[in-house]
Amino acid sequence: MSESRALSRPLLPLWAAAIAAAVAAVLMFFAYPGAAVWLLAFPATALLLLSLIGRRFGGALTVGLVYGILFFALLVSWTSRYLGPVPWAALSVLEGALTALALIPIALAYRWVPRAFPSAAARLFLLPVVVAALWVGRELFIGTWPYGGFPWARIGMSQAQSPLASLSSWVGVSGLGFLMVLLVAMVVEVVRLRAWRRPLPLVVPAALVLVLAFTPIFPTADAGTMRIAAVQGNGPTGYFDQREPYSVIDAQTEATEPLYGEDVDLLVWPEGSLDTDPFQNETLARRMTLITTRIGAPLLANAATGRADRYFNTSLLWTDAGGATQLHDKRHPVPFGEYVPDRAFFNALAPDLIGLIQREYTPGENPPIVDIDGVAVGLAICFDVIYDDVILEGMNAGAQVLVFQTNNADFRGTDENLQQLAFARMRAIETGRSVVNVSTVGTSQIIRPNGETVTSLDADESGAMLEDVDLRTGLTAGIVLGPWVQQVLLWGGLITLLVGWWRSRRR
Repeated sequence: MSESRALSRPLLPLWAAAIAAAVAAVLMFFAYPGAAVWLLAFPATALLLLSLIGRRFGGALTVGLVYGILFFALLVSWTSRYLGPVPWAALSVLEGALTALALIPIALAYRWVPRAFPSAAARLFLLPVVVAALWVGRELFIGTWPYGGFPWARIGMSQAQSPLASLSSWVGVSGLGFLMVLLVAMVVEVVRLRAWRRPLPLVVPAALVLVLAFTPIFPTADAGTMRIAAVQGNGPTGYFDQREPYSVIDAQTEATEPLYGEDVDLLVWPEGSLDTDPFQNETLARRMTLITTRIGAPLLANAATGRADRYFNTSLLWTDAGGATQLHDKRHPVPFGEYVPDRAFFNALAPDLIGLIQREYTPGENPPIVDIDGVAVGLAICFDVIYDDVILEGMNAGAQVLVFQTNNADFRGTDENLQQLAFARMRAIETGRSVVNVSTVGTSQIIRPNGETVTSLDADESGAMLEDVDLRTGLTAGIVLGPWVQQVLLWGGLITLLVGWWRSRRR
């Protein structure tokens, strides 16, 4: 048997590979908040790659299912907080199955590339590059399909509290993930080939470690400050919360009152901070006008609004002139949360659960940005924070600060809020912008462009944050190059895999 064929054989029997994949899933889960032990992402990746090496289609699918289903079952266990195990199990199985399918090309790369390019240099450098590129391709696939995708679990997002996060300002979150997997895949090949006995094969992994650990944040230009107040009302905003008329705005107003008389440029309330549509409720509209008059600044609030027989999740800038001057509708409503795709099909499977979702939100088309006296404020509503297109559009429109409004009331006492907050912190570093992340029930934070927390409000408490928030101009390399990095890695990995298949057959 040739050396290249020997290197493409499975390292582990299938039963051991399945166990390794399960351990990898647990370790990867602990890399994300709440535990947030970011270093665990590296051994988790190594175990998963070791379990995939040499596997054929069926074996790779089995390993991928074990990893994917267990990882997502742990990561999104918060989906069962109120709705029970059925949605949680459905999401875990769907995302796990998609993960398994998308891991198969990595297993094939370990079989085909060593045969197609049998030199030691190709195995030490080309193979890890292909594996890391296919990993990014897997994340992009899951993050865009089906129904707009669920990009919640990109490996780069696990690094929000690590020194590696600064790299996202140079190559984007996907580029950071590529470099992380590349380092692990290189180390795996160094060990497999016993290349540590020669110094040259160790130079590139060692240099990559230095790049990961010591790259500074991409610089952006100081543009002054804006005095922003963000209010966490801790009102009854959950899907099943019992509420009286105007109880939500009552809670928000009460938490806002200590700010009266302060110097404020912008008052921010979270997603779901209004009980009803202010365009259809004159009493609510008058109360909002009164608040903006007392605070002396425009109010950025959020409500479900109806226009032309369609419903939107809308952030609106309300002024003391008595109306909303600018609107932004949520770009990616949550499937099975804010609307039901293919309702007739899923209603036949689970009519009781589907029946709970009566209102169908429409995806917004207006830009995720508002102008406050010449300062562009980029927006993202709740889970839109994880979608690159929303962040990129706001940045390309000149956003000097980012405001993320969210409602975590349906996930009280879970890791969901902490995970989403970590993604907000990664966006601050990636974009070089301050982030005001305000929730109905917490945790809310104001975050500097370097990812440091300026101030915060704990979960399940009401209160207000008031800070002079740094404004920045200039786009980071992560914003300019990030989309191109994604496309190069996606198509480069797939094309190289096909070339490897073709050459391995010829050989």
